[in-house]
This record gives sequence, structure tokens and C-alpha cells, in this order.
Amino acid sequence: MLPQLQNLVNVDDDVTDDKYGHYPDRRPIPDLLQYGMILVDKPAGPTSHEVVAWVKRILEIEKAGHSGTLDPGATGLLPLGLGEGTKALGVLLIGPKEYYALARLHTHVPAERVRKVMKEFTGEIYQRPPQRSSVKRVTRVRTVYEFDYIEDYDRLVLMRVLCQAGTYIRKIIYDVGEVLSPGATMVELRRTQVSNLYEKDGLVRLHDLSDAYQRFKEAGDEDKLRRLVLPIEKCLEGIRGVTVRDTAVDALCHGAPLAVPGVIAVPSDLRAGELVGVYTLKGEIIGLGEAAMTREQIEENAKGVAFVMKRLIMKPDTYSKAWRSRGEQAVAPQAAASEVDLGKLESDDDF
Repeated sequence: MLPQLQNLVNVDDDVTDDKYGHYPDRRPIPDLLQYGMILVDKPAGPTSHEVVAWVKRILEIEKAGHSGTLDPGATGLLPLGLGEGTKALGVLLIGPKEYYALARLHTHVPAERVRKVMKEFTGEIYQRPPQRSSVKRVTRVRTVYEFDYIEDYDRLVLMRVLCQAGTYIRKIIYDVGEVLSPGATMVELRRTQVSNLYEKDGLVRLHDLSDAYQRFKEAGDEDKLRRLVLPIEKCLEGIRGVTVRDTAVDALCHGAPLAVPGVIAVPSDLRAGELVGVYTLKGEIIGLGEAAMTREQIEENAKGVAFVMKRLIMKPDTYSKAWRSRGEQAVAPQAAASEVDLGKLESDDDF
């Protein structure tokens, strides 16, 4: 069972139909390449966008995307979402990122003085993105959770930074150098953590990915490819989940909110306004939703909107339709995702 679906409290009971969908770890390879992710070990040299383009070419897929740009010279963890899985990557911005940076001081500075200045850059800091950046250059607040002095050699200092997403390490090192007065320049940078994803989980080199896909394509050997391509649900372990009955799934995929009758299990201390992952009983991610009720309110009410969908990931028609449209009778109205009329959604392709 997925970590985010453990320790849930059942508010109702139901079983899943194996004719629809797939358990995340048993998806056929074509489906895995539409709802998968790769923890790429980005090499120094190419841009993050070039790495994405290479992965699309290797796997012969049309859609892929990355979370958190790494500069061409930087290396390390670059999470890539495949197909519909790209829609889940935004969740990674909630968690912290960890970097190891090698800085060169422009003159010799005592280690204790450097450590003292580094402490001043721990906590909330004001930061303006560097001139060569992809965002608007306005001063903003970012949080540095940990800033450690690892070791030094001559004027080189190895640092570890655990920080909020959107923090520029190059700029931190530059600012530390300005406070020290002689100045400092970042020489190398490697990212080792993005939210709940870690370098120690095992990163994927592009030539290994190419070899794994060719094995699958030519000999039908899936083993290596399955080790390298993870279910997209892996990147959602940082937020809690709820499960819904099969008959609610397709309505959700068409943009309906989730009403109480469609809910199966929720966290015991669910908070109204909490962002959660909405899952099938097989553990497949349907999308991200915002809780409109607490667990107690869901248990006490027979109807009403329990969750409002904020981001849809699963494609419509993955599960059987069980909701009312114009001119049709409801197949299972007590299990529908919402009490609203969904007929107006039939002509809308943008969900």
C-alpha cells in the first residue's frame, strides 16, 4: 500500500473492479510511460529542457516535464514526469530541496568566521534572483532550513543547504561573500533532494534508461525499465491521500467535485482546506483535491461536497461512467462523485 494511503479511517466500504484501471506497480509499460516518473541524474552540460527532450526521444513519448530547473553546470536529482504524470509535479514545490555546493572564497577567511556568516543566512532571508534567471527579478522571502559547513581545502568550501523551493544557491554564496567582504563564487552544485525524493533512492543515468527501453522494445524484458521508471504516485507521498469508490472516478475525471457518497476512506484528523491526493481503491492517483469537510463532518452527512478537485491527473474514461448526463438515467447515483448535473461538461475538453 502507498505510504500516503496508510492509516486511513474508513467512512464506508466498497471493492474495486479489476476490469478498470491498474494497481500502480502493475501498470502495463505503455500506461507506466503515461503515469510514471524518473529520478534523472542530470549531468553537467545540458539544460534541464534538453534532458527532457532526450528522455522523450529515448522513450518515444510525446509528453514529459521536469520539476525544478537545474542550471547547465549543475548536476543531481532532476525529477521528470511522463505523460499525464507531469500534472503531479507541482506538489514537489511544497517540500524542501537539498544541495551540496562548492564555493571558492576570493581570499583566505577563517573557517569560524565563514560559519558565523552562514548562520546569519539560516531562516527567512530576502533574496533577489540573479540576472541570469528564468523568473522576474524582484526581492522575495525564502527560507533556509539548514546551512552547514562540511569541509574546506585552501579557499574552497563545501557547503550543504536545505532550503525552500525557489531559493538560488548561487545567490546565497554570492551574498555570503559580500558579507565576508572578499567575495565568493559558486564552483559546483549538486542537488540531492527534492521534497520526498532523495539521491539515495537511486538516480537514473540517461544511457541506462536508453538500454532499459531497448531491452523492452526488442526482447520484451520489462525488469530494468520498471526499476528506472516509478509510478507517478511516488512523488505524491508528501501529501496525505483519500480513497473513493470506482463509480465516482469518471465523474471526477470530468471535473466534478467529490460528494460524501463517493468517499471511502480519509485521514482521521482531516482538516477543511487541506490539500490531499484523491485515489482509487487500487491506489491510482485521480487528482489533487481540497477538503471541504473534516472527517467528522463526512461521517455525519449523507450528502454534500466533501472535496473540491484542484488538479486532474487521470484521463477520463479510464473507469466506467456512473453519473447522469443529459437524456440518460443515472447508473449508480448513490456513488456518483457529485450531486451536480455533469451534462454541461460533456463538450468541455479542458479539465
